Amino acid sequence: MECGNGATVILRDFTFSAGTADAGLRVEHAVTRHVPSTCRSLVLGALDKGLVTVNGSAARKGRKLEAGDEVRLAELMETADRRALPDASVAISLVYDDSFLLVVDKPAGMPVHPIEPGETGTLVNGLLARYPELGSVGGDPLFPAAVHRIDADTSGLVLVAKTNEAHRTLRAMFAGRLVRKDYSALVVGDVPGPMTLEDGLVHSPKPSHRMRVVRGGAGVRGAMRAVTDCLPVERLPGFTLLDITIRTGVTHQIRCQLAHAGRPVAGDRIYGRAAPGYDGRLFLHARRLQFHHPCNGRAVCFEAALPPDLDAALSSLRLALNRHILASTRSGRKTV
Repeated sequence: MECGNGATVILRDFTFSAGTADAGLRVEHAVTRHVPSTCRSLVLGALDKGLVTVNGSAARKGRKLEAGDEVRLAELMETADRRALPDASVAISLVYDDSFLLVVDKPAGMPVHPIEPGETGTLVNGLLARYPELGSVGGDPLFPAAVHRIDADTSGLVLVAKTNEAHRTLRAMFAGRLVRKDYSALVVGDVPGPMTLEDGLVHSPKPSHRMRVVRGGAGVRGAMRAVTDCLPVERLPGFTLLDITIRTGVTHQIRCQLAHAGRPVAGDRIYGRAAPGYDGRLFLHARRLQFHHPCNGRAVCFEAALPPDLDAALSSLRLALNRHILASTRSGRKTV
């Protein structure tokens, strides 16, 4: 779908009578037949919001029409409006910028891109306000330029292409697993040594935003192979700080696999549990990207330090550890 010229294109209070050619059609298909400037996904969205009526009653998707039915569209977005909008209120923390790509340090709590037309406050919205030309990069107007995603609750590095050629090259590198992605994660419990998690992940039917590990791994139909390398770098009271490298790129891979292994990421409200000693946000940070530059092939590496809230959480746990060691020393007990 191509982006429009920036103007809002919304159809309002449009009515048509179903003819013989519409008889037996599902309402969403009939609407796209009469309004070719829209698309099925936008019609389905309007149906979900109750903006489409048949003979005065709210229509549900899948309803089949009869000749003579009166269909009214209270409001319907057209295809040209299915695009991300610029939002100058979104602050952008640039790590790197050249003629071909950007590397951005995304804060926690910010989605990478909008899900619905008209949504703002995402990283992509902020980038479009600063670099309007990015709107034409990539094939999805709601997800332009950004080469990959990280969870909204995860902080850290996001790679953005500034040209269509760079976008194609970088996407192919991600698909070919030629981009190294390293994370820092604080997990609940002790991890005694390095471990590699290899599982098959599928979308959980309820709730739909979760993933789950399936018995039988990646050999199960519909399962996506997820491989995650974990290296303990610091042990703290009740927690372990891990360096993580993901060798695949499955949604919620780190969070789902670690929770399944009994070591959920601290602060994970979806896969984890409350953990005494930590009440902060999801402790997951995309700290390093390594790949070859799409223009000159030069090896590049970009890093983002832990944000202040996660750094403060570590300092608090280290202080608790030091107090425990001091108390044990004074009491004459041996510490392990």
